[in-house]
Amino acid sequence: MLKDSKAFSGFSVDDIQKAKEFYGQTLGLKVSESHGLLTLHLAGGNNVLIYPKPNHAPATFTILNFPVDNVDKAVDELAKRGVRFEIYNTPDIKTDEKGIMRGKGPTIAWFKDPAGNILSVLDEGT
Repeated sequence: MLKDSKAFSGFSVDDIQKAKEFYGQTLGLKVSESHGLLTLHLAGGNNVLIYPKPNHAPATFTILNFPVDNVDKAVDELAKRGVRFEIYNTPDIKTDEKGIMRGKGPTIAWFKDPAGNILSVLDEGT
């Protein structure tokens, strides 16, 4: 029944305008707005819906991953745009001073959107 449905994912934020600025300006993604909702138009024709939720609670897991050719370069470029990368020092996840985890799984760096949702850039060879 649903095998031919062009499904898409979505997540909530607490402020649509802040999300529009972050995803459109800071991250440089194509964003459209309709009826108070945002759509991220990702490479490959994939879309993600962003919707406002007054009692929004940030996801405690990574909601969106961006494969890149070079994680260090992506981190440096995004940091110049004001993105702050998460620093982890737990038994399972340890990042360097730039916020990049290396050598245990894919090279990856996590950051948050203005609503506190977790995103990542990771080695596209993953």
